[in-house]
Amino acid sequence: MICVDTSVWVAALRARDSTAGHCLDELLDRDEVALPVPVRMELLSGVSRAQEPRLRRALSGLPVLFPTGATWHRIDGWVARAGARGHRFGVGDLLIAAIAADRGLPLWSLDNDFQRMQRLGFVETYDAG
Repeated sequence: MICVDTSVWVAALRARDSTAGHCLDELLDRDEVALPVPVRMELLSGVSRAQEPRLRRALSGLPVLFPTGATWHRIDGWVARAGARGHRFGVGDLLIAAIAADRGLPLWSLDNDFQRMQRLGFVETYDAG
């Protein structure tokens, strides 16, 4: 399973014939996509009202991953460690990364913040090649 970030979904939905679109389709066909709940909320809150029912149906077949108490403790520790090394991250990105890390899953994103998190040892990223 691979946690897929909002940036990948947006790129794939905007250009189905893109590298991101093809790779995401392959992962979906193999049932290898996990959806962190913050990503689900970002996608649904950013889509038009006309497109929302279709997107909701498409996402309904995916496993949705929720934070736990341990997720929040992990984030608290990451904030301290990142700050000590001069890094800052948004809460949404930290939450997405921590949900993936809690489950030992790689995270696929087009957002460079997750690459920085990987260099800090917080999360494993997925390279779609």
